[in-house]
Amino acid sequence: MADGKSVEMRSFTRIGLLAIALIGTSVGLAACQSDKDIDITKLGFEAESPELLYNQGLANMKAGNMVEAGRKFEAIDKQNPFTEWGRKALVMNTFVKQRMGRNDEAITVGNRYLSQYPKSQDSAYVQYLVGLSYSKQISDVTQDQKAATNTIQAMSKVVNDYPNSEYVEDAQAKIRFARDQLAGKEMQVGRYYLERKEYLAAIQRFRNVVEQYSNTNQVEEALARLTETYYAMGIVQEAQTAAAVLGRNYPDSQWYDDSYKLLQKGGVEPRENRGSWISRAGAKLIGA
Repeated sequence: MADGKSVEMRSFTRIGLLAIALIGTSVGLAACQSDKDIDITKLGFEAESPELLYNQGLANMKAGNMVEAGRKFEAIDKQNPFTEWGRKALVMNTFVKQRMGRNDEAITVGNRYLSQYPKSQDSAYVQYLVGLSYSKQISDVTQDQKAATNTIQAMSKVVNDYPNSEYVEDAQAKIRFARDQLAGKEMQVGRYYLERKEYLAAIQRFRNVVEQYSNTNQVEEALARLTETYYAMGIVQEAQTAAAVLGRNYPDSQWYDDSYKLLQKGGVEPRENRGSWISRAGAKLIGA
């Protein structure tokens, strides 16, 4: 199984290969002067060829100066739009912005590339960088989870539009993480309502987790909270069903143990009602 970080690290290698494809067909800088004769930080942009700017950007990247590299690639894009150099510069600039943590800028540049070159050989890579930039913006479940939703949308395009690309496996991992975040947000809100005895609102949030995020790590607690909430409302049959589905799918779970003890206090045990929505949803759980 590919490691997510190794996929990200291979991005730099890919960038190097993209550079070689262009540099190999251009007039090498070494033919004019040696590397030590070139001060890449002092050359003007407007008078330089895209080949020279591109080489300067690569040298900046190698030296760890991503800010200066980004300036060079932006200059190519501005002066040579819709050319092969301009296209490659957009790829490089997306990578540089993402590597620097300027995720909003990486998303903007990447989406512009995808709009202009939707079928190019680098589209899968740029789409992955856009998804990666969104994933880096995902915050704690107590915060807004728009970035998680955007991550799912962007990475789903990698999976669906480029199924044979090397980025699919990590894209799927990022999707799973983002879905778990969204489920976690639902749980956080559901617990808020439960604490305030707003039971119907709480049930809706826990139900969303069971039905919409059945392959996440939040399902066990959601079923336990449904047991607790229905029991508090006096709807014992639904509480029994939630506990029964929890026990069938996660028999060794502490959440099931807690739910079982709660029902026992009332003189009942988990028992599944096949006509309940919980039973129907339970048939689709990862543990079913």
